[in-house]
Amino acid sequence: MTPRQRRMVWVSLIVVGVSIATFLALAAFQKNLLYFYTPSQIASGEAPTGYAFRVGGLVENGSVKRDPGSLAVRFTLTDGAARVTVFYDDILPDLFREGQGIIAIGQLQPDGLFKASQVLAKHDENYMPPEVADALKKSGKMPPVDEFKGEAR
Repeated sequence: MTPRQRRMVWVSLIVVGVSIATFLALAAFQKNLLYFYTPSQIASGEAPTGYAFRVGGLVENGSVKRDPGSLAVRFTLTDGAARVTVFYDDILPDLFREGQGIIAIGQLQPDGLFKASQVLAKHDENYMPPEVADALKKSGKMPPVDEFKGEAR
């Protein structure tokens, strides 16, 4: 084998190695993306089952049901147009309450229940996640401005 052929073999191996590494990195990145869906999108079937994603909305008044003797809780999230039932079996954030804007991270089960692995509540009265605010605006169910201390939405 001539030196030129050896160089071509090495260059080819390097190109193949870099291609494989790039493919694996992109595949891992794609697996770790957390898309955001609204309850309306979940109800229309746009959300995948078996893959982790985020869902956001307002905790519906009167929907929080706790299992006695455990941390498990079920509640309903709404964007004003549709609802999704969320199950969470861990400690809820201190700011969690009915009427609160939250984002839950988890997976949609085949029966339509969203099993959350994490629940995030807004950190103060002046903030609502942009995705949740946009979904509520589209449905016309945005809470009154005074709930957000005068911040215009």
